[in-house]
Amino acid sequence: MSFPFHKSLRCAARGLLSSLWRERNLRIHTVAAGYVLFFSAFFDLSRAGRAALLLTIGLVMAAELFNTALERLCDFVSPGYEKRIGLVKDIAAGCVLCCALAAVGVGACLFWQPERFGEILSWFVSIPVRLVLFVCSLAAAACYIALPCRRDRKKRGD
Repeated sequence: MSFPFHKSLRCAARGLLSSLWRERNLRIHTVAAGYVLFFSAFFDLSRAGRAALLLTIGLVMAAELFNTALERLCDFVSPGYEKRIGLVKDIAAGCVLCCALAAVGVGACLFWQPERFGEILSWFVSIPVRLVLFVCSLAAAACYIALPCRRDRKKRGD
């Protein structure tokens, strides 16, 4: 059965929002991606560097979403503990870890410019409200990450 394109987009958005609501690790990745994109403005990245950055962020997010989908499917197929299902989940989590480590490597290649670090600090300190807003954003990010993970509840009558 083929859905119209707008319905497919709606389903994809529902899956993404549902995962953001339920999965703390995905929230961690979104916060990290937001700060990386913000701080990337302080660096003179080429178009290729920006493309590498966006692809890397997309790869990590996609890996986390695939991991989430696989975990939910495993939980549906085998609600109790099953050693083989646990191994499948561990392998999927390992995939996310590999992508995240590769992202750290890409970030180090793009952003390891120690002379810029002082410039960034000066940018924040020169206008104190910037520093206050940054600290507030960190607090808001911590609250967003710490949101309780919502799990599906059985409907009445199940």
